[in-house]
Amino acid sequence: MQTNDKSGVKEYRAHEDRYQSMKYNRSGKSGVLLPALSLGLWHNFGFVDSLQNGRDILRGAFDLGITHFDLANNYGPPYGSAEENFGLLYKKDFKPYRDELFIASKAGFDMWPGPYGNLGSRKYLMASIDQSLNRMGLDYVDIFYHHRPDPDTPLEETMIALSDIVRQGKALYVGISNYQPKETAEAAALLRELKVPFILHQARYSIFDRWVEDGLLETLEDEGLGCIAFSPLAQGMLTNKYVNGIPDDSRAAKDFTYLEREQVENNLVKIKNLAKIAEQRGQKLSQMAIAWLLNRPAVASVLIGASSVKQLKENVGALEQLHFSEEELKLIDAN
Repeated sequence: MQTNDKSGVKEYRAHEDRYQSMKYNRSGKSGVLLPALSLGLWHNFGFVDSLQNGRDILRGAFDLGITHFDLANNYGPPYGSAEENFGLLYKKDFKPYRDELFIASKAGFDMWPGPYGNLGSRKYLMASIDQSLNRMGLDYVDIFYHHRPDPDTPLEETMIALSDIVRQGKALYVGISNYQPKETAEAAALLRELKVPFILHQARYSIFDRWVEDGLLETLEDEGLGCIAFSPLAQGMLTNKYVNGIPDDSRAAKDFTYLEREQVENNLVKIKNLAKIAEQRGQKLSQMAIAWLLNRPAVASVLIGASSVKQLKENVGALEQLHFSEEELKLIDAN
């Protein structure tokens, strides 16, 4: 007898050709190869979102050769819910593929009330990794990041905590995020002394936001570290969405988002100019923005978000045209 299940959701079997078209880059001087595009679960995977849509995106990503899924303890909303949902979907779909996946989590921003649920103390980090592993149903993560510098906790305390997390088998590698060049070099020296595999710095980087070019990229190259770039589309400004102004349903038109209407209005001329360059290259603006990053020194992977499988595939299409002429690079710099 058959069931009457008409949902259309079938048991997941990954595409056999998933590694044929994705490009993989070495992270610094480590043994780790990352997909040129990695999937971030900052948005679209919380309890307020559609679990089935998240499932479709994760399946679609892996089928495209995206092996790196990036999370943090406070991703949601609410906090922790992205890890919980990922854990549920991992158990349903991805457990047989665990050794093909490179899973990240982080801690450093506010997670629970009181003095021990934020920043970079040993107490916070040791509790955070245990909580994250429990939410995701994992024995270990492939990389665990300190999410941001803590000006009041000695850097040595934070780095020793990361070292102990690796030695306890709860992470294979460690990384940092949002650190300045000097702090990055100091962290690298401490972790080198501790003999901990430090391989990645996760930094905000896009055509519109180039703070990492003021010394950080050089520091990463000197230290043999890779960069994974987040917010590559500048919160959506580097897409075709705003070429003709600000749509009513866009992020910039809504309150309580990370993108202000004024910010878009101030960049509209640049957005239009960049979109024309992309069109001449046979790309959408978002694809050109991703391709541009993949040509930058030390960038091992670009961290993308996706609200649908269609958007995910569109972003992966950036890999079809990675070459830039000198003239194109000059025009992009001018904008």
